[in-house]
Amino acid sequence: MVVETDISRYQVKIGGIACSFCANTIRKALMGMDGIKRVSVSLSHEEALVEYDPALIHPGEINEVLINLGYTVRDPSKLRSFEEEEFELKKERKRLILAGVVVGISIPMMISMWIGLMRWWFPYLMFSLAVLNVFGPGWYILKMAYHSLKRGIFNQHVLMELTAFGGLAGGLLGSVFPEFPQADFFAVTIFVTAYHILSGYTSMLVRARSSKAVKMLLSLQPALARVVSDGNERMVSVENLKRGDVVRVKPGETIPVDGMVVQGESSVDESIVSGESIPVEKNPGDEVISGSINLTGSLLIEVTSAGEESFIFRVARYVEEARALKPGILQLVDRILKYYIPFVIFFSVLAFTVWTLGLWIVTGGIDLKRAVYASLSVFIMGYPCALGMSTPLAVMRGGGEAASKGILMRSGEAFQAFREVRKVVLDKTGTLTEGEPEVTEVRVFNGNERYLLAIAGALERNSEHPVARAILREAERRGISIREISNFKSTAGSGVEGILDGKKVMAGSVRWIKENGIGNGELLSETGEMEAKGQTVVVVAVDGELIGAIGVSDRLREDAVYAIREIKKLGLQPVMVTGDNERTARAVAEKLGIEEVIANVLPEQKAEQIRKFQEKGHRVAMVGDGINDAPALMQADVGIAIGTGADIAIESADVIIMNNRITAFVDAFNIAMSSYKKTVQNLAIAFTFNGLGVPLSVTGLVHPVYAMMAMVGSVSLILLNSFAGKILRNK
Repeated sequence: MVVETDISRYQVKIGGIACSFCANTIRKALMGMDGIKRVSVSLSHEEALVEYDPALIHPGEINEVLINLGYTVRDPSKLRSFEEEEFELKKERKRLILAGVVVGISIPMMISMWIGLMRWWFPYLMFSLAVLNVFGPGWYILKMAYHSLKRGIFNQHVLMELTAFGGLAGGLLGSVFPEFPQADFFAVTIFVTAYHILSGYTSMLVRARSSKAVKMLLSLQPALARVVSDGNERMVSVENLKRGDVVRVKPGETIPVDGMVVQGESSVDESIVSGESIPVEKNPGDEVISGSINLTGSLLIEVTSAGEESFIFRVARYVEEARALKPGILQLVDRILKYYIPFVIFFSVLAFTVWTLGLWIVTGGIDLKRAVYASLSVFIMGYPCALGMSTPLAVMRGGGEAASKGILMRSGEAFQAFREVRKVVLDKTGTLTEGEPEVTEVRVFNGNERYLLAIAGALERNSEHPVARAILREAERRGISIREISNFKSTAGSGVEGILDGKKVMAGSVRWIKENGIGNGELLSETGEMEAKGQTVVVVAVDGELIGAIGVSDRLREDAVYAIREIKKLGLQPVMVTGDNERTARAVAEKLGIEEVIANVLPEQKAEQIRKFQEKGHRVAMVGDGINDAPALMQADVGIAIGTGADIAIESADVIIMNNRITAFVDAFNIAMSSYKKTVQNLAIAFTFNGLGVPLSVTGLVHPVYAMMAMVGSVSLILLNSFAGKILRNK
């Protein structure tokens, strides 16, 4: 809970949200309470964020309202276990099975009646089955409808109960007026209740399966770790580990923490992170990630992150704590839902009035049978489950498919925004390249290579830039001692300088050296040859005189060239952004097949470059991994972070690629486009059914049983449209 002046925020997880109508119901119910200032409900993540005045209301009262509405509540900071989800699914499945048995018993009787094999006891049994369905498996729906009505909220539960009780009323009328087919009306009650239960179960099943990939990931982390202290080993809960602890992991065991190997050598299966099945050799000094499997040797690992700070829990937190922003198409649905139920009730009342009062005014008589038929058919045709399920089913299905490919869609907005993206801006270092540059060439202008590397290494030891680390590694590899620099000063994205042995020493980009008035055209021209090879060149100067240049190259990621080719096939334009100079950047871009390059970009300028594209009307996706990518990822219409990159970059992104595959961007784009397409198709089905069916029912020409069949067909078609392709692929 975060307090802001007189307003507090309460975040709560809500179980049992089936469709957009549920989110709307929760919002209305909470906004009707004194002291509630604002309510945001995330359907995809079953979460609400409530802003309230703590002087007027407390979270317990908010929870009470949610529970009365028929939903469950829990702490958002605690992940719901897979077992808990399965328990809820089992409970809902029992309801569905009971309702299905009732439907199964009623169908043979309906068919018998339609072919003229009516039995006197059919209506009585159908009435019993209808009452059983409403007050048995459908009892929870009745309670939710009651608490909604008590607060003046008309939602899908209320409409379903109006339809169900309308069917019961029509059937009971049949005991007095023979023109009302009792069994048909009771069948409406049975089928509407059963299908409402089915839609709730389906939404719960989709949500559970969509998060299963992440739940399984969490289960990979063992609960206990073998801590080594003073030569002794003891088993400790992973939750109680702290940084600096040393744990032993034997062959075949799962690594329980993020850490660094301090002793031992082994092969480690890191496929949960990299997606690659080839084991990685680990030696002292190498990092390991929780959830990886130690294959061959025994390792002693110093803990750097454990429990909720570990990689696995960070992945889970991105999913569980993220707010699903509403895509524009979902906002449209919500605006429609605001008026939808009153619209259906109005047409139902209108239908009854037309065939009673209206007909009496015109002809002097009434048609009660047609009035009841029309009124009940409007309720059935107006049943909103198809409309409410259309968008979330498509979005949740897409989120689940993405998770299975190691892609986490943190925001529902991503599904919408991807559709309009035309430019894909990719950071070079660590995104298109491996992010671990190596010194590939050393050119000496004055002195020797050891002296040049000694100066450069002393300057770069204070920098965390990948190029600086590469120079430092090369100096250490050659056994060159690294000395301390005094008066050290760093110019972001340009270079570093300081005092060594009373002399001013500098190391940085060619551009920066020129800006400082150092060097001549002949010497600097040699750096151009190095840049033409795709090397990043660091020029070193002592007391204003150039002493040499160091060329550093970063290997391209294995799938980078293929990824760029696939991005182009999608009709998107890749753009490479880098702090390298134009010549070096062009050399790398040429290897990748990228035509548009933005070079010499300082870290703080990346977001500005994104804004320039947006000001020209482009929708932009940004792919990055570094700390300096975070502002750009936030600025982009869709920010995509490499999951093994900096935490702040990941927190700023809409989409997280949990491994190093750049081609995962293509997967994410295709999934988002497919989900959006499914959403549009589902909405078209729902709006066609409801939009045409309700006015048509007013005529009284639509028998309630036929309306019921159309309703079943509409919901079934949406379910089939959302998941048929996935089912076929799984087969």
